[in-house]
Amino acid sequence: MKLKTLALGLLGTVIVAATAGWFSLDKGTRAVLATMPTNTDLLFWNQDQRDAAFRALDRLPLVAKVRVVPAGGTPRPLPPGPPLRLPVDVDAFMAGQRSAALLVVHDGKLRLERYGLGFDGNGRWTSFSVAKSVTSTLVGAAIRDGHIRSMDDKVSTYIPQMKGSAYDDVSIRQLLTMTSGVQWNEDYADPDSDVARFNKHKPEEGVDALVSYLRKLPRAAPPGTRWNYSTGETNLVGILVAEATRKPLATYLSEKIWVPAGMEQEATWILSRTGREISGCCLQATPRDYARIGLFVLDGARVNGQPTVPDGWLAEATTERVGIGRPGRGYGYQWWTRPGGTFDARGIFGQGIFLDPQRKLVIVTNANWAAGARDEAAVSARDAFFQAVQKAIDDEAAAGPAAAAR
Repeated sequence: MKLKTLALGLLGTVIVAATAGWFSLDKGTRAVLATMPTNTDLLFWNQDQRDAAFRALDRLPLVAKVRVVPAGGTPRPLPPGPPLRLPVDVDAFMAGQRSAALLVVHDGKLRLERYGLGFDGNGRWTSFSVAKSVTSTLVGAAIRDGHIRSMDDKVSTYIPQMKGSAYDDVSIRQLLTMTSGVQWNEDYADPDSDVARFNKHKPEEGVDALVSYLRKLPRAAPPGTRWNYSTGETNLVGILVAEATRKPLATYLSEKIWVPAGMEQEATWILSRTGREISGCCLQATPRDYARIGLFVLDGARVNGQPTVPDGWLAEATTERVGIGRPGRGYGYQWWTRPGGTFDARGIFGQGIFLDPQRKLVIVTNANWAAGARDEAAVSARDAFFQAVQKAIDDEAAAGPAAAAR
């Protein structure tokens, strides 16, 4: 995964702010952001600016518009469980991660909840590419609802403006597994990358900016033969779902997940300059609601026994569909797969939802890694923390129910 990325559209967004959003920020956050650079590539923001911005990305002057994801009136309970006994120094782990939020939910109970960076969990923290896994789930919902006929349907069936392009022969399944074979370079350090060129691209009249750019790309490999990480393709998935359902993505998310699965607070989704949700990025939610997303997935994407996606679809989505060149690791339908049936949603700078179905375990991480978008030391430390939690759960199970309550 090339994590030196920011979702397409945000970088090229025309900068127009809602005055009310700016003044709704706390004084300290406004003070930090008063010197925000005009360059919208947050990879060049300093650490203090990121600390402030990640909790308020949907209200910054750098963001043109957002669409609200309404919540229902009955949030899913997250009852406290006995404190989790871990063989690690949680404070030291959070300091190393520069954690804003760390939650562990086991068997539906909140076993650990900590906050940092002056964030208290009542506000929204940006998800970055965690949104990809949410977007994927909406594809499953659209299939069950009959808006999308098949995972093997071609992209151009739902986005006619892609006809005649390299995407004409690409299926929805290949988009979700990032195996389209269409040439794409997502390296922000390369001035000739697609991301750099896309930011300067002027779309044709009446054509979505992303569609306008992607339909001109050449083919690099036959569809289904090569895995290549592309946020642009997840953004295209979002457009496809919106076209198929004839609803904004935020509206469909509210209807299919946010309200029925019992999210506590509304979320927001940042829009591209042509008014589409940036579906490969930029969904903002509270840490507890990220945990509820995890619980919804652990429940098989069912609410009160009623399925949201077709039978068997979620199992496919969360198991390896394609290798990524790392032993034991793979990629499903916008989910990263791990050994032992575990999988996770991941975003740059340390965002994530880790799921372990066997242990009924959800771990939420929100952070601002010191080394930037990609921090190998932080990744290794986070993996070790996941393993420590799994061991603690296993040790409890071996010791019996009374051990966890002590």
